[in-house]
Amino acid sequence: MSRPEIVLLGVNHKTAPVEVREKLALKEEEIPPLQLFSELPCCREAVFLSTCNRVEIIACTDTPESLNEVRNLWTGRAGIVEAEAGKCLYEYHGEEAVQHLFRVASSLDSMIVGEPQILGQLKDAYRQAAEAGSAGPILNRLLHRAFSVAKRIRTETRIASQAVSISYAAVELAKKIFGDLKGKNALLIGAGEMAELAAQHLKTNGVSGLAVANRTLQRAVDLAKTLGGTAVSLDELEEELVRADIVISSTGAPNIVVTADQVRSIMRPRRHRLLFFIDIAVPRDIDPAVNSIENVYLYDIDELKEVVEENRAEREKEARKAGRMVEEEVIKFLGWMDSLDIVPVIRQLMAKGEEVRTQELEKSMKVLGRLDKKQRKAVEALTRSIVNKLLHHPVTSIKQCREMEHGDEIIAAACRLFNLEDAYGESFESVSRDIQAAPQCRGKKS
Repeated sequence: MSRPEIVLLGVNHKTAPVEVREKLALKEEEIPPLQLFSELPCCREAVFLSTCNRVEIIACTDTPESLNEVRNLWTGRAGIVEAEAGKCLYEYHGEEAVQHLFRVASSLDSMIVGEPQILGQLKDAYRQAAEAGSAGPILNRLLHRAFSVAKRIRTETRIASQAVSISYAAVELAKKIFGDLKGKNALLIGAGEMAELAAQHLKTNGVSGLAVANRTLQRAVDLAKTLGGTAVSLDELEEELVRADIVISSTGAPNIVVTADQVRSIMRPRRHRLLFFIDIAVPRDIDPAVNSIENVYLYDIDELKEVVEENRAEREKEARKAGRMVEEEVIKFLGWMDSLDIVPVIRQLMAKGEEVRTQELEKSMKVLGRLDKKQRKAVEALTRSIVNKLLHHPVTSIKQCREMEHGDEIIAAACRLFNLEDAYGESFESVSRDIQAAPQCRGKKS
């Protein structure tokens, strides 16, 4: 059996339109994707990741060339012609596959760098593979390493600490003004998508009360129900402004919705409590003059965009730092992969030496006669020392052979010389045939 190879194929939001991603996601009712790939003889293990922005298959195969078999099966079942697949599919194997997976897990390859959702989605994909029995020792180790890399990057960098969406930036500004948002009341004017997202972030951060005012009351009722708030008409706007601490406005109105005079008039009933306006509308809903009123703060969409761009630049800086961490972790994982066929050989070699030592020692003990505890301990130490010294150089050479040309041949030669099984349980006879078929190993680079 040949050494395993990690391969990865996929499409994402940058390489393929949603129509292609939908096809490659495959339909569970036809055949579960993991079952499909497990039917390939060359595919030892598989994990299938499908999200709205990417679809990927991570597999452990017999050879790098097996990637072609995986691709042909996948695209054929999805009904995608070769020309179309060639334009949108990316393919990696070995080091590149490991590096790509680590970047995906750490959200360095996401539409929004630093977003946390992809790690949860990857964990779900791994769980499904584990339950289906399609994730074996190689992918188990690989996926757990990917999760650890993502955790390290989130702990040691600030990649997820900066707001990079308009709605999230608005909430971060509110937190800077109020500190703790718990117990605060929010008012949503209009039912725009960005305002709705901002309202969701506010709820997540502890806002206790939420009112929705909209020109169409039914839309306000529907949105308030979704957000767990109350619906009001625009006629009740001033009453709600008295109660509100945070106001998010996103209407399609052609003119100003909240005037400076309205805000001045409600400040006394409010007892001049802080009032924070977030105007996401274009054209603007809130009169810019409200910023001149004491204890009133107003941010419009352009100001929020400036915050977002500054934060995005900071995330990119942190992403470069995270990228270096990924490279370090890839090297560590590849070191483990390289040791797969070395560690079992070393263990068998040491075990064989210990077996011979104990057998010969028992024979000698019959000749030497009865020894006291101290004498027996001395003989034990002597024989163990002889075996360790004899095996020291072979073990050291096996450890170093992964960095040498013809390293596989050296491992195979060690199996032949000491009558061992290779890393994957092949018999000596099998290894011997491989040596005979391979170029002769003469102890130097050819």
